[in-house]
Order: sequence, then C-alpha cells, then structure tokens
Amino acid sequence: MMVDSDPTALIPEIALLLGAVAGLLLGAWTPRRRQWTIRVLAALAATAGLAATAVAATRPPEMVFGTYVLDTATHTTRAIVLVTTLALVALCGDTVAGHRRETEFVVLVQLGALGSMLLGGAGDLILLFAAFLLASVPLYALAGWAKQGTATEAALKYYLAGALAGVTTLAGVTLLFGVAGATGYAGVAEGLTRGPGGAAAVGLVAVLAGLAFKAGAVPAHFWVPDVADGTPPAVAAVITTLPKIGALVATYRLLDSAVPADVVDWPLLVAILAAASMTLANLAAFAQTSVLRLLGYSTVSQVGYLLMAVAVAGHAPLAQPALLFYLAGYAVTNVAAFAVVAATAQRSIDGHRGLARRDPLLAIALVVALLGLVGTPPTAVLFGKLVVFTAAVDGGLAWLVVLAVLNTVASLFYYLRVIAAAFSTADNDHDGTAGAVDHAGSGSRSRPWARWTALGTATLSLLLGVGAGVVLAVVGTPT
Repeated sequence: MMVDSDPTALIPEIALLLGAVAGLLLGAWTPRRRQWTIRVLAALAATAGLAATAVAATRPPEMVFGTYVLDTATHTTRAIVLVTTLALVALCGDTVAGHRRETEFVVLVQLGALGSMLLGGAGDLILLFAAFLLASVPLYALAGWAKQGTATEAALKYYLAGALAGVTTLAGVTLLFGVAGATGYAGVAEGLTRGPGGAAAVGLVAVLAGLAFKAGAVPAHFWVPDVADGTPPAVAAVITTLPKIGALVATYRLLDSAVPADVVDWPLLVAILAAASMTLANLAAFAQTSVLRLLGYSTVSQVGYLLMAVAVAGHAPLAQPALLFYLAGYAVTNVAAFAVVAATAQRSIDGHRGLARRDPLLAIALVVALLGLVGTPPTAVLFGKLVVFTAAVDGGLAWLVVLAVLNTVASLFYYLRVIAAAFSTADNDHDGTAGAVDHAGSGSRSRPWARWTALGTATLSLLLGVGAGVVLAVVGTPT
C-alpha cells in the first residue's frame, strides 16, 4: 500500500473539522434567530466532504501519514457518516431552532461524526484511541444538551460508562504495544506472533470492550436504552447511529489486519458477543412501553447482526461488503425510526395510536423504518442481513446464522406492537387517553424537519434495498 503525506487526502475530515470550528466561532456572534445558518454551514461541510470522498474513491488504496488508511472501507465509512450527518442536521431542526445552545448542538454532531470517520480509517493503535475519544467526548456533552428531565441522568450514565471504557481501551492499547513493540497494525500483527499470547489476548479483550461500548454491544450496552429514552429523539438518533458506524468498521479492521486468529481466537469471542447482543436485546425489547427505549434495545440487537460480519473477517470474501452495506442500511433506517418519534412528539407506544389516520405518510415511514429494521423486502436491511448471513455461513458460523434468523423472527413481534398502534383507531381506546393522544399527535406537521427527515430516510432505505446489487458491487471492490 502506498504511503502518502499529502493533507489534501483528508479533505472530508478537514471539511467537517473546519465546519465545526467555523460554526462555533460564528455562532458566538450570530443572533439566536439566525443561528440556523450554522446548520446550513454544517450541511455544506458534509456535502463538500461527500464530493471529496467520491473523488478519493477513484484512487488506489493508500496510507496517510503512516496511520490513516484510505481504502474502500474508509471511503464507504466516510460516505455513510456524511450522509447520516446531513440527515441528523435536518432532523434536529425542530429541536434546536431558536434554542440558546443551537450552535453547540450542531458543532457536537460534527465532531462526533469526525471521530466516527477517523475510527473507520484508523490503521494505528494510537490513532484508534484518539479517534475513540473524539467519537465519545462530544457525544457525552450532547447527551446532556437538553438539561431537562432525565437527560442529565442519561448523560451521567453515558459519561461514566464511557470513562470506564476509555480507561479499559487505553490499557488494552498499552498491552498490545508492549507485546508487539509497534502501534501500526502491520507491525502489531507481526509482533504478536512472537510475544506471549496470554498478554495479547488480555490486551485485545480490553480494546474490544471499549469498541463494544462505542458500538453499544453486550456487555457494554446498558447505557443505550437509558440514553435513548432520556434524551430528545434527535439526540438519541445521533448517539445510537453515528458512533456505531466507525466503531464496527474499526473493530473489523483491527481484527482483520492486526490480530492473527492463531494468536488469539477472536472469531469465537466476537461470535459470542454477536449472539448475546441480538438475543438479550430482543428479549429486553418485548417488555418496553416506551418507543424510544424499545428503539434503544433495537439498536443493540442490530449490532449483534453486524458483529456476525466482523466475526468472519478475513475468513469470508463477503464479510467486508456485507458489513459496509448493512451499516449503510441500518444508519438511514434507524434515523427514520427516531425521526418519526420526533415528528409525533410521542414517547409511548400508546401515544402513536391513530397515527395512520392523522398523518398517513408518516405512518408509512414508520412501517418502512420498523419493518426495515426487521429485514423486510425491499428495504436495505433485508439485503444487508442476507449478505451477512451468507458471509457467516461461508466463515463456518452456521449456528450463529440459525440463532440470528430466530432472533429476526422474534423481533418482528415487538416492532408490530408499534405498527399496530399506529394503524389502530384511537377512538376505540377506553383507557381515557385517546383524546389526549390524538390531540398531541395531530401536530406532526408542525415539526416539518422531523417529518421530512423521516420520509426522506425511509425512502432512502427503500432505494438502497432496490439498488442493493449496485451498492454491493461498489463496496465489494477489492482493496
């Protein structure tokens, strides 16, 4: 792989950074009624990054400054993160417009997105940890942005879990460096074959614990439902989507490039994490009455399916394309689900009763999003799951595929609870809440940013599904 020191190779990352810094400076001098311009600036930065990514994707793989890998995985991660950032900036419009901390919200989203992108391309342990921090610290602040209700408690839980995960990750990086005598992934892979396997295993487990926290996987998942339910839907959408993209690609790259499976049996370890994540999260989701908390557990289960591709990294040709395509489908579909909740301003399942009568298009977006998360044709997640399952079978994990299929069928039931409520007639409810729910839910059109984001991302999920063959051909390009 060619080594480059040209900073222009990092234009997508630089665009996000400049957008965040310029937005913070301009926001300090912009009247509150005009701070929407900061969101426009963020959208322009993300658009410029997408254009630069498209150009960079035509070049051969290279390593920038000896630590940052530019290949198909990195370019795809960039594209997913930037498109997701555009959707999230649109989604937050109703939440932050006129708020005294509107600028801070947008800047924190951009910094978290930048950290996720750097995670996906990290080819060095030091850069991996630096990117971990950048993908974490801004989101801690974002979790407490609302400073009302349970947001403060959610932010505290998130921060404390993140502090522990950060220390654990740093300890793991230190151990791996001590055993391998190098921080670059190629040097780590070579050094681990000569060092003590026990120390390497402990170091890897520690690093994986930190990445599991960022991805929201079991056993570092307990903060996810609390943050999803305790923050505004726009904030929950950011935290349950952006960091997962970079964390899962980073995990794939680390295991595939830096840790030989004959030194540490990481495929079995990751397969167990995948099985635990999808199963425990689905079981927990059945008992939820809050849509946001249900979606929080849903994101944990989705990570379980995604980890199946990671478990067969280097052992199945479809593993990397499957992971990247599934991530793209998951990102837009998850944002669509949270956008519907933001548009209705209803956190409970009962609060969505009668949605199909009040706003048919929004109800359709809800169906696309929730059935999309299950994996129903022709949504993107369906084809993502099919390719992941194929890769897992090719990699010798047929038992995990059987468990994943059972979990997929089981998850349909708790998603259908929300859909059934949306298509029920609120007037038929006799619990005394129908009138209040109908009145509250009738204002979805007064939250146009959330509504149009829901419709747009749901449509994108369908388009990705229809064009799955083309997208898979692009992300499956050998690197």
